[in-house]
Amino acid sequence: MTLLCPSRYTRLNEAVGFLLLLLGLAVALSLASYSPADPSWNTATALARTDNWLGISGAKWSDLLLQTFGISAFLLPVHLWVLGIKWLRSSPVESPWFRVFGSLALWFCVSAGCGLLPSAKLFGTIGASGMAGMVIADYLTARFDVTGAAIITAAAAVLALYFASTFEVSTLMRWLSGPMARWNAFVERWRATRKAKRQAAIERAKARAAERVARRIRSNAPAVRAIASTFVPPDNPPFDVEPEQSGTEEDDDIPIRPLDLQPTVSADERTDEEELIDSDDEADRSPEPKPQQKRLYRLPSTELLNDIPLGNGYDSQELKDIAARIKSKLEEFNVRGSVVQINPGPVVTTFEYKPEAGVKYSRITTLTEDLCLGLQAESVLIERLPGRPTVGIEVPNSKRELISLRAILESGEFREASSRMSVALGKDINGRIKVASLESMPHLLIAGSTGSGKSVMLNAMIMSFLFKATPDEVRMIMVDPKRVELGIYEGIPHLLTPVITEPKKATNALRNAVLEMDRRLKLLAEHGVRNIDQYNRKVAQLREQPRALFDEGETEEQDLEPLPYILILIDELADLMMIERANVEECITRLAQMARAVGMHLVLATQRPSVDVITGLIKANFPSRLSFRVATRVDSRTVLDTMGAEHLLGKGDMLFLPPGSSRLTRVHGAFVSEIEINRVVEFWKQQAAPEYDRSYLLAPPSEQSEEADDLESEQDPMYEDAVRVVLEMGKASTSTLQRRLRLGYGRAARILDMMHREGIIGPPDGSKPREVLKRPDWLREVEEQYR
Repeated sequence: MTLLCPSRYTRLNEAVGFLLLLLGLAVALSLASYSPADPSWNTATALARTDNWLGISGAKWSDLLLQTFGISAFLLPVHLWVLGIKWLRSSPVESPWFRVFGSLALWFCVSAGCGLLPSAKLFGTIGASGMAGMVIADYLTARFDVTGAAIITAAAAVLALYFASTFEVSTLMRWLSGPMARWNAFVERWRATRKAKRQAAIERAKARAAERVARRIRSNAPAVRAIASTFVPPDNPPFDVEPEQSGTEEDDDIPIRPLDLQPTVSADERTDEEELIDSDDEADRSPEPKPQQKRLYRLPSTELLNDIPLGNGYDSQELKDIAARIKSKLEEFNVRGSVVQINPGPVVTTFEYKPEAGVKYSRITTLTEDLCLGLQAESVLIERLPGRPTVGIEVPNSKRELISLRAILESGEFREASSRMSVALGKDINGRIKVASLESMPHLLIAGSTGSGKSVMLNAMIMSFLFKATPDEVRMIMVDPKRVELGIYEGIPHLLTPVITEPKKATNALRNAVLEMDRRLKLLAEHGVRNIDQYNRKVAQLREQPRALFDEGETEEQDLEPLPYILILIDELADLMMIERANVEECITRLAQMARAVGMHLVLATQRPSVDVITGLIKANFPSRLSFRVATRVDSRTVLDTMGAEHLLGKGDMLFLPPGSSRLTRVHGAFVSEIEINRVVEFWKQQAAPEYDRSYLLAPPSEQSEEADDLESEQDPMYEDAVRVVLEMGKASTSTLQRRLRLGYGRAARILDMMHREGIIGPPDGSKPREVLKRPDWLREVEEQYR
């Protein structure tokens, strides 16, 4: 079988491939120019000149092939051309014995099929089946008749074609999975549109019926008033009437409701709004006190998002060529093995490489950069596949597939997720949809350099919550020191505070969140529950219990409100750590350690994953981490405790460390555009206005009392001199006061804090001097005023 398998020498392979192509061309020309009048092995003629384009040799060989195989002889040049292309590309031939067997069987099956049609002729004299086909057809016809022979021949031809080609059923199923998924999505959208149109028609019918009733009431009102004015009650009623049952003058103003006042609506057509109105009416009529009805929210539809783009597909031949190049490149460094399976994905393709016995895994991982050179790839990631004796070599695709957020939100994985804090991450390297729950994480640390897709991931996460939960279920505190990322969500009803952009207010929000956590923990302890879900279920059960009318002292528990989840999202942690390092680290650590049970979750993002930002204390309390592409191996180790994030592709390519696991999962994030975000934000803004709790932006009461005590305490004797120095210099910094007044660092910093509280200088701005808010002659004016 060496003729079928190319060698390791490229130039020799190209020469053999060129010869095979020429041989196939010669056979094709001889068959195409065949003439029965030409001399052959069984035909003698006195003609000295032949009509065959390849002369007497072409006439004899074409006559032999056609007489033996009939029309199947034309398959010979096709097989020669395919084999020649394989040699030119130096592509290995998989299972060469099966290929030869399948090709020969296909020739005989085609000839036998033509033998079942005895009238079929080639060039007017030769039977289309040839001698081989005629023998096989006669044998099958004698035993199975014509119908049975045709069925057997067709089945054998299909099997022969399967053996002769590289066709695989799994490839067909993968190819059909994309169109089937798009068809299912189209059917779902069509059903949703049809349901929306039907609901709109019902609403219009209700509106028209209500308008008819209102017109009828207005038209009957004068007649009712006239009848009421002509009726005079007698002075003495003919029978006894209790005083409490006698009518009053107010009864004349009661409108008379006709029998058809309300249009007939089936129980299935009643909307949530009508049920809410009915329940409110019953509450007004009943003397029993009921809790205030909550606002009804509608979750947005995925129709607000753009259509799902079509997949790019893949070229199987291209993938096999890459597999051959991987094998040859590793063999250059004496690493022996073979690619046993190829798993195409939306962004990368995983080649499962099985090394031979004695090859260390570390030898393969050290060849990452060499594989990048050999494959001309941007980056290659190598990892061990758990539970399998193979190594996964992840190579970027030539055409990258765009993963739409809509495809994730419409998937069964996201719809069937029971958690209101479900996050649509994207797809893994094999194209499977990945959905995670923030409740199980319970906090998430995100890192990635600029342009790696970190902001898009944050938007996809927030959009997941907006599609899954109402403002009664999830509230958010967004901190955006960069002022440009999260401002688009300003005004949605899920926000607990306005989008925070100032570091001082962000610190206050974190400190108040710690106080809210303590309050919730005490509340859970008082009611004997362990987490927020148990507490909310208990509140719902207490509300469903009947309440006595006059037992007001026993209804305190029934007045409890369910607690919403609180998501604290910080877009750039490095800015906060630079200004308020001690306070921020303390608050984040306390929340990360204790806030899970009370439904408070943290999501921290940074583009500078250094040890002074992601400290060991913070990282120890964030078991779930997500890293996009980073600059160096050190940054990857800081975030994930392992290397690999520096080899990612960017634009949403990430490594996810799930909770309770040390195995990284490579995920390609879902994309959502600003236009789509604006549609969803406007949808929520139209339903309700945000109910901000601005107390989160103020300093906690303990800090306010400390500041008051500082103001009441005796001022530093060098305070006025320090104010003069600051006003003269036009800037305020501890180094300036230390140098000009010969003060220590602590005393100079305390004096600057006193100036800030009195409004003389501005807040700290990193390492820059503070801004002076007063004029240079301000202190002199104050002294003259109090003389």
